[in-house]
Amino acid sequence: MPERKRVAILISGRGSNMVALIEAARDPNFPAEIVGVFSNKADAPGLAFAREAGVPTAFRSHKDFASREAFDAEICAILAGWNTELVCLAGFMRIFSTGFAANWTGRMLNIHPSLLPAFKGLKPQQQALDAGVTEAGCTVHWVIPELDDGPTILQRTVPVLAGDDEASLSARILAEEHKAYPEALRLVATGAAVYRAD
Repeated sequence: MPERKRVAILISGRGSNMVALIEAARDPNFPAEIVGVFSNKADAPGLAFAREAGVPTAFRSHKDFASREAFDAEICAILAGWNTELVCLAGFMRIFSTGFAANWTGRMLNIHPSLLPAFKGLKPQQQALDAGVTEAGCTVHWVIPELDDGPTILQRTVPVLAGDDEASLSARILAEEHKAYPEALRLVATGAAVYRAD
């Protein structure tokens, strides 16, 4: 069996997609292993789950750094300490400096709760409802310096139902996110999905 890819996950909160990735990687046949979880918030619930799962964790507050670039350099040092090959963002609520994003282009994934390129940015589920679409979903994509704008790795769709509000639609999309992210990581770790600049 080929050597498993070393993956770090960045979170800011509960990290439910982080949980899905850690659970998937428990399978010894999964082509990636989770080698660390980083958060910019000390009280992120996902850190406790990661520690209980035996995954190394690290915390640094962006407020302790003079600039975005200085904070990103610290993240890079932590990732290097874990010998990270791939990075998965799972609700990491910080925008990266251009240099950091460029350095990890082709090695960093994110999941967004819309069918990109539709509904970028914040509250995409409410954006979908406001637009009156009949179908929503999630996108796992490569991270590039432009926000929510990297090439798509895979998407999963859900119907928008009559009577949906932001909470109900978000819950339906989240259930698909937990399937999509491990599948996308599998594709990337096996080389079945490769970054190509558009």
